[in-house]
Order: sequence, then C-alpha cells, then structure tokens
Amino acid sequence: MIYLLRVKEMTVSQLADQLGKTPQAIYHQIKKLIDTGLVEVAREERVDHFIETYYRATAEVFEFHHGEQDSRESEKELAEAFEALSKVGIELKVDPSMVAKAIEAQEKSSRLGLSPELEKKISELQEVGFMTKGHVYKFAQMALMSDKEFEEMVAAERALRKLITSSVTKRPKS
Repeated sequence: MIYLLRVKEMTVSQLADQLGKTPQAIYHQIKKLIDTGLVEVAREERVDHFIETYYRATAEVFEFHHGEQDSRESEKELAEAFEALSKVGIELKVDPSMVAKAIEAQEKSSRLGLSPELEKKISELQEVGFMTKGHVYKFAQMALMSDKEFEEMVAAERALRKLITSSVTKRPKS
C-alpha cells in the first residue's frame, strides 16, 4: 500500500482494486498507517453526493533492508508470492517443503559477496531511492563476489528456477 501511495494519491477503493482486497480491509490498514504517520490525507474531492478521500505516503524514501529475516516471515512472503502468481494465470503446486527449498535457495544466493557492514552502508544511503538501493546492493554483490561465489549464486538461482518450473500446474494462455 505504501509503495502505491508513494507513486500517486489513491482512494481506499482504488487501493482495494489494485491489491485485490475489500475496501473495508484497506480502510482498516489505512487507519493504522495514518496513526503511525506513514500515510496522510492528501485531499478530499466531491464525487456526486460522496466525498472521496485521497491518501498519500508521507515519506520520500523508504529503506529496504537486505539482512536476515525471520523464517516465518520469509515463508509467509514466499507463500503469498506463489499464491499471487495464480492471479496472473500461473498456478503452482505449493507445499511447505517447496517453500522451504525456495527460501534456502534465496538465502544462499543473497548471502554471497557482501559483508554485513557494506549491507548496512547501502541501507543507510540517503541520496538514492528505494529501487536504486536494490540495484546498488546487487551491483556491489556482483562486483565483490569471487568467481566461485558467482557460480554458487547461479547454481542457487538455477535450483530455485527448477523448483518453481517443476511446480507449475497451469500456465497463462498465450
């Protein structure tokens, strides 16, 4: 939600459409984000007999951390990502073992090349935006990893790809 609201001002209904959620669920989250100061009312507009409230993110820059993450959170995020693929016509047979293997492959790939100190420096960059930090992280990783580490990263990515492609049960119609 925050990233959508950083791009442009949106109403609860527009957010609900974008995220595939109910307006009630979005409104509940918006209230929490307003309370924490991450989102604010941008403007209100009269549409027929209703007043539409547009929201926006308050921050100009969001910090993206690459470090270690709680494994339960990783499992949840990957499961959500695999589930979201079905919304674009790609269905996977997903089970806890598959998710665990995907996490293992991602963690192996992300551990290579960068020290925690350099990761911290990248996360603290003030003059670049969120997406640029992601590129800086990847480019620094590529610049500093040995050939052996690069081959390990490629092998981990290849294993993740094989895991995902072998789990596909339905592809989108071309």
